[in-house]
Amino acid sequence: MSKPTFPLNAWYAAAYDVELKRQLLPRTICNKPIVLYRKENGTPVALADACWHRLVPLSLGRLDGDNVVCGYHGLEFDETGRCVYMPSQDTINPSACVKSYPIAEKHRFIWIWPGDPALADPALVPDMHWNQDPDWAADGKMIEVKCDYRLVVDNLMDLTHETFVHGSSIGNRAVAEAPFEASHSDRFAYITRWMDDIDPPPFWRKQYGRPGKVDRWQIIRFEAPCTVTIDVGVAEAGTGAKHGDRSKGVNGYVLNTITPSTDKTCLYFWAFARNYDLGNQARTHELREGVAGVFREDEVVLEAQQKAIDANPDHQFYNLNIDAGSMWARKLIDRMIDAELKPQVSPHSVAAE
Repeated sequence: MSKPTFPLNAWYAAAYDVELKRQLLPRTICNKPIVLYRKENGTPVALADACWHRLVPLSLGRLDGDNVVCGYHGLEFDETGRCVYMPSQDTINPSACVKSYPIAEKHRFIWIWPGDPALADPALVPDMHWNQDPDWAADGKMIEVKCDYRLVVDNLMDLTHETFVHGSSIGNRAVAEAPFEASHSDRFAYITRWMDDIDPPPFWRKQYGRPGKVDRWQIIRFEAPCTVTIDVGVAEAGTGAKHGDRSKGVNGYVLNTITPSTDKTCLYFWAFARNYDLGNQARTHELREGVAGVFREDEVVLEAQQKAIDANPDHQFYNLNIDAGSMWARKLIDRMIDAELKPQVSPHSVAAE
């Protein structure tokens, strides 16, 4: 049996909060079919999307109050997954239940914990607070990408590809040529790149709104296993942005969290947040659609890459200096997976020794 490519003991985004309504929403998270919905009081619920009776997806059924009614034989399950009604009989089999998953609603996302429920600490939900912070204006989308989620992480940890994939919007030669610094901890990996005294690329020229050279920054933070936040922006060249004074520029955050759906598909949730022109909803919409266009370019490359990997399963990748961030991200992911695969030693067996 091959080693898993993702840990289960982690919070994964399953939906944007606005996607989840008083309707049954099917999603596949970490190879697990899950059905989501909101109770009448708005509380989100996540259940295994397979009826206890004949495994028909519960998402083909309907809601009755806060309960899910199977669309095949009418069995009814509450938000804990317990069957509370069986047609044509008064006694309910006590084993009649489906798995209920820990769920959290934070930063405008619905998060699912597919692993050990006892470890599902809401404090471990990845930090994407910019997505709902009143000092920032943010919006985004979800993309279903036909590739291993780690390929998206690789893409985000090495932004030199902007020069070649996104040359008409956010990329220019400065991104590929600028030096960078890489660092890491036991849960995070960082890439910091400053591009001093450059001409801004088209996207940032429009956001900046003034002529002249700029200092540009990209500060990437990876949070294992699959969340990448990128502090980005430009400021008038030489005005101290590198030393903390960004008042002569514009600042954004690219928020990304990538949920493995299957081994070779993923749900890519993203948003772009800005701290300028906050009341301009037209600009929020324009930025969301503009960034969506940029990410569509990534989607084409990543899906083509996955097809090439499938066609060459024995190929070994070579790493360049620019791969430092993605290499550390993968190491942190592997550490989480290895920790779950490690046999648990019971206190009784230790005492026996």
